[in-house]
Amino acid sequence: MKSRKGFVLGSTMLLITAALTVGPARATPQSGMTTEFILSPLAGGHSTFDLIDIFAKTDLNPGNPTDFWKAQLSTKGASDLYVVKNTFSPGGTSGWHTHPGPSLVTVTQGTVTVYDGDDPTCIPKVYSAGNTFVDPTSNNHVHFVRNETGTPAVTVAVQLVPEGAMRRVDFTPLSTFCPSIR
Repeated sequence: MKSRKGFVLGSTMLLITAALTVGPARATPQSGMTTEFILSPLAGGHSTFDLIDIFAKTDLNPGNPTDFWKAQLSTKGASDLYVVKNTFSPGGTSGWHTHPGPSLVTVTQGTVTVYDGDDPTCIPKVYSAGNTFVDPTSNNHVHFVRNETGTPAVTVAVQLVPEGAMRRVDFTPLSTFCPSIR
């Protein structure tokens, strides 16, 4: 009887230990990358806007009525605006992550390589100082940024997210696309 109780107790402890140690796969956190919030710390690192409904149209050539620039931005509810400076040491990475809203990114120094989690070919996109790119939006767009050079790289991102939402959400590496990118 004692050996049976010991076996049951031992098996139970083994199962609990395995459950606590195996667990779900962990997200890939940033490594070799620092983020600095450009907006005043008094504003909590961000500014909040009420509902935004903007349409702008500028005539670029008064002689040609179809030559114009336009922009449209519409939100439902309040939004937090962040301006962040990301510095990547050589080999530094953002880890796989997403944002709940769009990011407009400018590379101000060096070169970064971006991998999109929804790209079945996992083709890297390389951006150097002076280049810009848009990180679209939503939790469906998981991406990974890495400095694959021997010199530091810096990006500045302007991000618009729902008020109170996390600015960045880490993700577990995708198993179907870019499995070797970590």
